[in-house]
Amino acid sequence: MMQQFYPAVPHEFRFELNKDLNFSAAHFIPSEDAGQCKEMHGHTYFVNVTVGGDELDAIGFLIDFKSIKKAIHKKYDHSVLNNHPEFENKFPTTELLAQQIWQSIQDILQATANKPTCLQVIVRETPTSYVVYRPRKEDLL
Repeated sequence: MMQQFYPAVPHEFRFELNKDLNFSAAHFIPSEDAGQCKEMHGHTYFVNVTVGGDELDAIGFLIDFKSIKKAIHKKYDHSVLNNHPEFENKFPTTELLAQQIWQSIQDILQATANKPTCLQVIVRETPTSYVVYRPRKEDLL
């Protein structure tokens, strides 16, 4: 796997964890404004999740890497994004996919005792195009 470097998110946490993963999924954007993307097509999405926190769990993890992969890969791999309930009234654009991945990860993190924070999600749709999602402070409350 080629090593990727992504934009860093400024923070003051002691620990920062980054997890890269990928999944294959199809989608379509049902709007004339979407051009060719209005037709069903697929991507191998590459995702980077950045988690920050000051406290580790009982075994010394900020969060187990496997739990991040499981939450995203199991949910989206080999699926049609349009069929997921979170896209019921929205088009599954890369921007909204990044936001939904952030929400899924943040929900998992907030259920842990050490409560780390998902600082950033990057979703690469093609080799030349990616989206960065960073929550606002009010999203973290």
